Amino acid sequence: MLDAHMTADAPRAQLIHIETDRRLGHEWDEWDGRPLPGSGDFSAPPGLFFRFAALTIGTGMAVGAALIFLLGPRLGTLWSMLPRTLWLALGVAAAATWLWYGTLLLSFYGGMLALPEGWLERGPYLRLMSLTSYVSRAFGKRDWVEHAAIDVYNALAERRRRKVGKGELLVLIPRCLSKQALDGVLAIAGRYEVPVFVATRGQLARRVIRERRPRAVVAVACERDMMTGLRDVAGRLPVLGLTMRLPNGPCRDAMLDLDVMEQWVKSWIGG
Repeated sequence: MLDAHMTADAPRAQLIHIETDRRLGHEWDEWDGRPLPGSGDFSAPPGLFFRFAALTIGTGMAVGAALIFLLGPRLGTLWSMLPRTLWLALGVAAAATWLWYGTLLLSFYGGMLALPEGWLERGPYLRLMSLTSYVSRAFGKRDWVEHAAIDVYNALAERRRRKVGKGELLVLIPRCLSKQALDGVLAIAGRYEVPVFVATRGQLARRVIRERRPRAVVAVACERDMMTGLRDVAGRLPVLGLTMRLPNGPCRDAMLDLDVMEQWVKSWIGG
């Protein structure tokens, strides 16, 4: 039974504060109505994200170096050691960033978690994922790179093997699911007795998280909305994000992998 888009009660946990307002689907405002590539399936190998992530980091360092080079003479008039200090700071930042990136690669491909989640998938990774999304747009690869980035995030988050109670897990789904997909989600929620919320707007989704205070979330969305949602929530609350296929375009009749959703729900509650 859905009660105002929701089933079951969840005990109170840590309060989540999210300020940014948005409406679900706004990332597709520029869609021209034509069929999406691959019938709306943007599956991509993780390596695609890692290549664009390396490009993003390299571009950021190059921009920083260019700014110091161009502004160095003027900055030197303020303090003669300032340009040298900035070059040193850039070098340290570059070394630390590439070391972290190497640790990320080791954690993903090596099957190990070399850092706590606050320093990995729920920390700097979220910022890198967001920046990489912007860079990939310039190459027309946004949706594929975002899909790969979400897959990498999920793989790392799954390895934490967290457990929560049935009422402590919240399932968030969009309004654009096909009837078949919606029926499948509700069946899974009923089997495992977990609450479901249909997020008609981003503001309502955030409000239900504040009010219900779950200890973990399984969220369903397209790649674009999932990136925004992870940026909003994942740093404060454990999340697994399931992307959808869009055979009829964005925001209508979306499909999802119900087997993966059931696997995630089962793994969270330990049932």
